[in-house]
Amino acid sequence: MKLTAQVPDDAVDDVTVGRASSSKTFEGDLQGTSKGEMLTAMTKVKNSAVYVAMERVTATLDGRSGTFVLAHRGTMRRGAQELEITVVPDSGTNQLAGISGTMAITIVDGRHLYDFEYSLVESR
Repeated sequence: MKLTAQVPDDAVDDVTVGRASSSKTFEGDLQGTSKGEMLTAMTKVKNSAVYVAMERVTATLDGRSGTFVLAHRGTMRRGAQELEITVVPDSGTNQLAGISGTMAITIVDGRHLYDFEYSLVESR
């Protein structure tokens, strides 16, 4: 994953709002790339923050090609993390039309590993 940070806003009341663009390459059952935009808010309390992001995935999955959008919402409260990543309803195109699902991210030695649970509608 490549993250390109933009200049953050000045901190107001000890909260800094930032922005970044992302690009990823997926390997495995999901093969393709993605581009996304992320907003962050960092507080003065160590390990307390939030991010939201939208990510357009262009990929092949189960032999089907197309695009879909993932919506991210992640919070960290004094180190305790919560992350929700879902396929935006009706965002699938071409052979991935009708896709639904959720994604989990595990970080091992700085590397992001993705677990994608999804459902594809049968061809019409």
